[in-house]
Amino acid sequence: MSSFFTIDTEYAGLKQVASAYLIEEEGHGIVIETNTTHAIPKILSTIENHQIDVHRIEYIIVTHVHLDHAGGAWLLLEKCPNAVLLAHPKTAKHLIDPSLLIKSATSVYGKANFHKLYGEIKPIPKERVRVMEHGELLDWRGHSFEFIYTKGHANHHFCIYDKKLNGVFTGDSFGISYPHLENGNSFIFPTTTPTDFDAKEAIHSIDLILGTGANVCYLTHYGPIQNINHWAVDLKKGLTLCHDAMTDLKNIPKGNRLSFMESKVKEMMQILAEGNEVSLTEKDWSLLHLDVNLNAQGLVYAFEKSEKHL
Repeated sequence: MSSFFTIDTEYAGLKQVASAYLIEEEGHGIVIETNTTHAIPKILSTIENHQIDVHRIEYIIVTHVHLDHAGGAWLLLEKCPNAVLLAHPKTAKHLIDPSLLIKSATSVYGKANFHKLYGEIKPIPKERVRVMEHGELLDWRGHSFEFIYTKGHANHHFCIYDKKLNGVFTGDSFGISYPHLENGNSFIFPTTTPTDFDAKEAIHSIDLILGTGANVCYLTHYGPIQNINHWAVDLKKGLTLCHDAMTDLKNIPKGNRLSFMESKVKEMMQILAEGNEVSLTEKDWSLLHLDVNLNAQGLVYAFEKSEKHL
């Protein structure tokens, strides 16, 4: 008996913003993405509700080390004592020793907000981590998983193509699409958050995902989407608009760059939304506010990083 479940991890207390996935085969399971420590009770509840023994969770997979994807990995491993974590080598390094990860996030959010968003983060024992190389295959109970390195959003990112489901677990390499906008329609937009954004690599990653021949993408933000060739066109358009906006930053005073880029990110989202007959309301923009800010930060950071190498 085979089953597949999308788990709403309710990131930052919000519904349908971040997901994890559970694949079950004859009472054994794999979890893909963990979100934060706060999400682990929701994941464990889903495992229990579908009568899967936590001792039979065999693998936990995270697409990259950003805390809304991997912050709860240590705790889920603790609760699933026979599971092995599968990760990109750079992700594995920071989950085995999360000190730099914690230091960096705490400096951005402050201790109180860090704890509120992400909870506690503990080191993962090295022997419970398996590094997956680009193109490596994992055969598991009738599934064949291919691990595909996808730069652009982050240098430590991979996607997982499941041949049985003919779908790709995309992390942040195939953008963000929230299913609960006010008018009921959806659109997709790229995520360009700090600190590794590279538009050229991000477009290449989209092509790698399409090259699998998959007919569905399992987004972390949020849920399964089909018609992926259509969405790929929109993502590439959005990435091109972001790249073009970055070139304009050279004429913008440093103190004004973030606000300038926020306006450009909003403009990009508006174009992509209107192309899909989505009219964004004030409530929608309130939901998108954090994405606008983080995307803008990533674009400014990438531009100023490139400036230093000129």
